[in-house]
Amino acid sequence: MAFDPSILIQYWPLFAQGAWLTIQITAMAFVLGYAVGIVVALIAQIPNRLVRILVAAYVGVLRGIPFIIILFLVYYGLPFAGIRLPAFITGTVALSLFASAYYAEIIRAAILALPRGQFESARVVGMSPLQAMRHVIAPQILRSLVPPSTNMTLTMIKESSVLSSITVAELTYQGLIVQGNTFAPFEVFAAVTLIYWAITMAVAWLAGLIEARVGQAQRETIIRNPLAAEFLSFDRRPVR
Repeated sequence: MAFDPSILIQYWPLFAQGAWLTIQITAMAFVLGYAVGIVVALIAQIPNRLVRILVAAYVGVLRGIPFIIILFLVYYGLPFAGIRLPAFITGTVALSLFASAYYAEIIRAAILALPRGQFESARVVGMSPLQAMRHVIAPQILRSLVPPSTNMTLTMIKESSVLSSITVAELTYQGLIVQGNTFAPFEVFAAVTLIYWAITMAVAWLAGLIEARVGQAQRETIIRNPLAAEFLSFDRRPVR
């Protein structure tokens, strides 16, 4: 049986709609998940044993459960609690929760990789903890956050295909509809594969531009203010 490209041409609007919805869901889940991840990572810095146990439990549970289980818990749990949301919103919330645990660990690890003395020095000169994070810690960790955050975002794009199980009309769901109408699974899922690949490559390319831009901004800062090299340079002076 020969490959039939006419199927792809005939149903391209459905593929385009599914791809666009996949991008929307991933973008919304990225914003929400990263916002929650930042909050969780900052809370993890509080020197309180109970707080750290709660943060570790939050991260450990979400990282230890398959995404499809988190999705079903949210999808069936919210109506059980009297909260009814559209499948699109429910799926986005579930994907955000799933991603937030990984983003929190990425941010927390980047913070812990810095010398502890920098935060303490910022506090000594009168900065509040939030000011120290914003003006001293954040500029240093920004570039190192891009690669692992990109990997997690690419994972989110692929995991969004699970939302087809709750009738969210993203790319995989549209592929299943086309496959049911045409009985041409190879052609359909070859197209779905190519579209997912194109989306992930576009995201990876954009992340590369962001990483390069952040690196350039750091180098320009060091040139304008050599004292900033103590904080922003990746070539740390050895501790004596």
